[in-house]
Parts: sequence; structure tokens; C-alpha cells
Amino acid sequence: MIRFFIKSFLKHTWHLFVNGLLTLLPIAITISVFSFSFKLLKTWLAPLHYLQEKIPFLQSIPHDEIIIAIALIFLAGIFLKSLIIRSFIELFETVLEQIPFVRPLYTGVKQLVTAFSPSDKLTFQQVVLIEFPQKGMFSVGFQTSEITPEIAPDQQDTYYNVFIPTTPNPTTGFFVMAKRKDFKPVNLTTQEAMALIMSGGIVQPKRYKS
Repeated sequence: MIRFFIKSFLKHTWHLFVNGLLTLLPIAITISVFSFSFKLLKTWLAPLHYLQEKIPFLQSIPHDEIIIAIALIFLAGIFLKSLIIRSFIELFETVLEQIPFVRPLYTGVKQLVTAFSPSDKLTFQQVVLIEFPQKGMFSVGFQTSEITPEIAPDQQDTYYNVFIPTTPNPTTGFFVMAKRKDFKPVNLTTQEAMALIMSGGIVQPKRYKS
């Protein structure tokens, strides 16, 4: 009887511990990730501290470098509405694209950022489901473009470029060439698909939840 009581008590205690752990762990991880990201962001923006020497009142503002960065982003958005400023930016980009070691990095990063933009309709043309890595198993991918016949596996058929991101880092993945019949469109936005991939399927579109 005593053994049964002890066993029941330990089982109940363990159950309470697991419940507490599963409740607090997501909160602790979220706070840790946010704290790490915040410190990393402040490190990146550290060069903006030199403005404190030019504008003394900034010293009294907590995390002034973040506020300055946000202000600069808004100003950039406003100035880019100007045709003259936009022309200078395009000229600067043209110069960067002529530098051998800089061109691949800059163009790659720019295309990646543009692809994840809500306004982008061309880079990631649609979200698709494709049988990968083997038949009967489906992965979420992005159709990017139609392959030119000269480099297609079969010039008598139409192939499409499909990028399949990996979890949890969607900036890496697999590139496959597939026929239209080998994949099918799915009603997801790029942002919804990325959230699904990065979370390993945990974060699903709210509009589909009853």
C-alpha cells in the first residue's frame, strides 16, 4: 500500500513537473531568442553611436541606435519615391554588379530579400506541393520560373524550376527541375509557406483553423 502511494505520488509529481516545463519552455525560448536577436541587432548598429557626438541629446535616449535605424529606413522609403534618388541607387547597384567578388553576394542577397517581400509576384511565382525526397512524400516548394528548352532535361517537354527550402533554415534547400504534372499549386502565400517550413509544420495558416 505504501509502495503504491509513493509510486502514485511520484507519478503525479512528475506529471506536474512536465506540465510546468512544457508551459514555461516556449516562453523561455521566445525570450531568449528575442534577447539574442536584440543584442545582435545592437551590435550591428553600433557604428551609429558616433552620431551621439554630433547630436548630444541622443545620449539620453535608450537604445538610440535602433531609433536612428528606424528613422533612416523611413527616410530611405521617402527619398526612394524621388526619381533622382532612385536613379542614383540604380547606378550604385550597377557599379556593385560589375565588381567580381561583390556581384554574386549582392545579387544573391537582393534576390532572396525580394523573394520574401509581400509585393514580390515574380521570383516565387506560386507555392506548390512536390513529391520530394521520394514518391509518396510531399514537400512545400516554390515555383520560380519556366526552364528554357536549351537546358531542360527533355526539350520536347516543359520543365519548371522549383526551390524546396529546408527546415528550420529556409535560406538553404534543394533546386529541382520538374514537369507541371509532378507538382501542384497550394493555396498558401509565400509568408504562410515560410512560417510552415520554418516551424516544421507547427505554425499553420490561421485562416484554415476552424
